[in-house]
Amino acid sequence: MHTVKPLQPARALFPGLIASATVAAAATFLSQHYGAPVMLFALLLGMAMNFLSQEGPCRPGIELAAKHLLRLGVALLGLRITYGQIAALGWGPVGLVVGSVVVTIVVGVLVARLLGFRTPFGLLTGGAVAICGASAALAISTVLPAHERKEQATLFTVIGVSALSTLAMVAYPMVAHALGYSDHATGLFLGATIHDVAQVVGAGYGVSTEAGDTATVVKLMRVAMLMPVIVVFAALYRRHGTVGERPPVLPWFVVAFAMLVVVGSLGWVPTAVQAFGNDASRWCLVIAISAIGLKTRMAEIVSVGIRPIALMVIETVFLAGLTLLA
Repeated sequence: MHTVKPLQPARALFPGLIASATVAAAATFLSQHYGAPVMLFALLLGMAMNFLSQEGPCRPGIELAAKHLLRLGVALLGLRITYGQIAALGWGPVGLVVGSVVVTIVVGVLVARLLGFRTPFGLLTGGAVAICGASAALAISTVLPAHERKEQATLFTVIGVSALSTLAMVAYPMVAHALGYSDHATGLFLGATIHDVAQVVGAGYGVSTEAGDTATVVKLMRVAMLMPVIVVFAALYRRHGTVGERPPVLPWFVVAFAMLVVVGSLGWVPTAVQAFGNDASRWCLVIAISAIGLKTRMAEIVSVGIRPIALMVIETVFLAGLTLLA
């Protein structure tokens, strides 16, 4: 009996991982035969099989795939991005990222107050839209003052920003194409505007390898902004005391991504290892976005009131418009 117990957690994860991998394999097959983006097929097929993510044997594995395989896949993308590519972006994208994050959060607070919400809700939604979606919402929530509807506000923000990010993943590449953007400019636009990392990767690599690489680098610049934003918000609300245990402000996959970029730029990664890492990264990301599709429940999204939805839509449109102008 003692030798079986350690295997129980793995057995619990197996059905959900198999379900996510099956959706990913089907999406890959359809993509290869019809020429459409594999990430879009994975998302749509996953949403069509959403019932698997309800209470049942598949749920734990789907949760694991959506979170941890996503982060692993993004970290492994560092093997294909070099310092030369990052340097080629110049200081423009850095200024764009910093400026858009700050201005979007400020606008989020102002619009929230106009719609009758308190400042913390504007900080929560504005930070989620400006930085990295659901991950930012959960991290920012830990440093905001406690109140009776805090959990509900956090849940809505996570659902809302995930839904808007999914819509942006489909719509923004078409916007960039209609505006005649190059693959490089498209990557800048996608990385600076789409909320969640998974959807940035899906949209970017759905356009081209260059757009995907550029979008990933710009997006991870936004993710890195989470650390200073958390520090500032914590200082603003320090008088309210601590609100539970706080997660790391710089996600491990960002650190791993940066380390792999450095190692790859120095030429220390053999070609065979780089090729294997690229394939592993791709499969991790396709499986992860399949799991995200499996988790997406439209009923939860449409059950909230119109004012919170309006707030997040305004923030999202503002960020996109600001980036296009820049």
